[in-house]
Amino acid sequence: MSDLNDVVTRYLSIWNEADAEARAAAIADLFAADATYTDPLADVEGHAGVAALITGAREQFQGLDFKLYGTVDAHHHIARFQWELVPAGATENVAIGFDVIALDGSARIKSVQGFLDKVPAGA
Repeated sequence: MSDLNDVVTRYLSIWNEADAEARAAAIADLFAADATYTDPLADVEGHAGVAALITGAREQFQGLDFKLYGTVDAHHHIARFQWELVPAGATENVAIGFDVIALDGSARIKSVQGFLDKVPAGA
């Protein structure tokens, strides 16, 4: 379980990484080469697909941070958790999501299934 908590922490830090090269290196380290990410707005595969998705989200939500919202629930190689999108320096979130990640045999993210529970107006 603590390994999955660490994976979730690293996963969220990638969404907050401003430096594109550092973000790409972190994606390559944490995600399997053939990893998939699917949510209501996206369906991508591989490191380049995940990187493009996160870059787009960072551009759309500038000045906002992704944070764990609640606790990680995990078993075997699967974790589910909520995250929130919060303006820097604020306490009130503007979005809440729910992700389920599955790891491969090397403890790298094999898949992410995302759901949006609360979205900002105009998003």
